[in-house]
Amino acid sequence: MFPSFKKACLAGSILFAVAGTSVAADAMKPFTLAYTAKGDMAQVTEEVKQKIAGAGFEVVGSYAPYDGATILAITNDKLKKAAASTEFGGYAAGQRVTLTKVGDEIQVSYTNPTYYGTAYRLEDTTDLQAAASALETALGKQQTFGTGEKQLSETDLRKYHYMVGMEYFDDPSNLAEYDSQEEAIAAVEAGLSANKGGASKVYRIDIPGKNESVFGVALTDGCSGDEYIMSRVDKDQVRSTGHLPYEILVSDGNVYALYARFRIAISWPHLPMVQSPTGATFFNIMCAPNAIEEALIQAAGGEI
Repeated sequence: MFPSFKKACLAGSILFAVAGTSVAADAMKPFTLAYTAKGDMAQVTEEVKQKIAGAGFEVVGSYAPYDGATILAITNDKLKKAAASTEFGGYAAGQRVTLTKVGDEIQVSYTNPTYYGTAYRLEDTTDLQAAASALETALGKQQTFGTGEKQLSETDLRKYHYMVGMEYFDDPSNLAEYDSQEEAIAAVEAGLSANKGGASKVYRIDIPGKNESVFGVALTDGCSGDEYIMSRVDKDQVRSTGHLPYEILVSDGNVYALYARFRIAISWPHLPMVQSPTGATFFNIMCAPNAIEEALIQAAGGEI
């Protein structure tokens, strides 16, 4: 069984690499390295907070998923407006600014709102582009990264899945169902407060004008844990810490999450399934998708 699975994964990876790569001039990447700094993590974090606040962003939550990493979850009116414009657009409302200690330097990076908003199929990305420009003005732009040599255009992202047989954006995990939005929100708040499934709340953003809220969720248990996953796939010199945290979306009384084989892959679309020079592969976290889904079902008060 295992050798057959490995052959299928290898074949699928090759097929994906050949079929999925384009040379579009408008290639998009998930992350931007703003700059590197030296010094105390807490001090640099405060400096970053001041810069993003000055650019009109609100820090809605923060956490340190493991030693040497700090994640600031941010939003603003333009991100919320963009999220409200499309069904299930709430996933794009919270972007991330990250500080990651690599050697004797702290990498200050941020997520690309346009990349993630396009992957989440938001119809109008104008407000996302404005948010991206505001982040660049506030923090700088040393380089974009996160797809290796793979070139993903807007068209590629809107129909993205990692390989044949794996989930798209519109194949989410259905975590739980409730009779009302209020009941669903209360259940998720209670589950995260009780750390069910090893999940805890990083932030909550209510989407204006809709029965929709998005929660940022820290995961700590076993194969679903943030540190477990990142230690096995985030091994490039410039780190993709902004992949975290995971999200739970509550919409019209139903509780969802992007399925992990989609949500993880959009942060590392170039990562091979079974072999790489750094040892970072998706095969190393083969247990993670189901483990994440089960953890989030517990947090949402659903049934496994």
